[in-house]
Amino acid sequence: MVTKADIGVIGGSGFYSLLDDAAEIEVATPYGPPSDVITVGRIGSRSVAFLPRHGRDHRFAPHLIPYRANLWALRSLGVRQVLAPSAVGSLRPELGPGTLVVPDQLVDRTMGRTQTYYDNGGVVHVTFADPYCPSGRAAAIGTARSAGWELAEDGTLVVIEGPRFSTRAESRWFTSNGWTIVGMTGSPEAILARELAMCYTTLSLVTDHDAGVEVGEGVTHEEVLAFFATNINRMRSLVADVVTALPEERTCPCPTTLKGLTLPFELPG
Repeated sequence: MVTKADIGVIGGSGFYSLLDDAAEIEVATPYGPPSDVITVGRIGSRSVAFLPRHGRDHRFAPHLIPYRANLWALRSLGVRQVLAPSAVGSLRPELGPGTLVVPDQLVDRTMGRTQTYYDNGGVVHVTFADPYCPSGRAAAIGTARSAGWELAEDGTLVVIEGPRFSTRAESRWFTSNGWTIVGMTGSPEAILARELAMCYTTLSLVTDHDAGVEVGEGVTHEEVLAFFATNINRMRSLVADVVTALPEERTCPCPTTLKGLTLPFELPG
């Protein structure tokens, strides 16, 4: 039975069947329990921990997800590389539903979420100019390209507070800034992963055009879930293939991001 993992996947309930030799593990953290128990198993030769971002019963709205507990728990199990599949809205007419976006930039428009582990015990400034792991992005792009995905190999993800969707005016403003996709869960996940010196890669599936892109009543919660559900098998296969494509040795900048900094605590795992 696998009890440690190198790679973490934070996603929806449809990803449980990813893992072989799977076991459920409860992890306590200084920030309370994570969203749910973590399932640890294997994909090929790689050890993987799966965590349902919203909980198995989807009980955590985007602004209530215990982000700090989730990333801390994964690192405690040995995870150093994180894949984060998610549903997003498109801010570009040419990027329609079914497009996979592997963003290289992030804009945080959330308001009420705790953004850091370093809120007690001294000032720690962590570089975040490039929020995503270059090695993880390369593995995701190469894998998706080979699998024939309609693919955007870069782009800016703007993260909103939720749980409501954007107004039409907000959506048009996001587009006017040159941003590419909009979602609700990419921050502070990416920030917290960086503060724990973990690699973090987002795999964003476009489920709809955002309210400012096309006419109509705007997207609904049911439409997003239904579209993601119809694509879950393809996304699951993509995630499994990206896992096997991730480098076993981390030569990216992520492991050394905290070098020279005085941390207020010892990193887990």
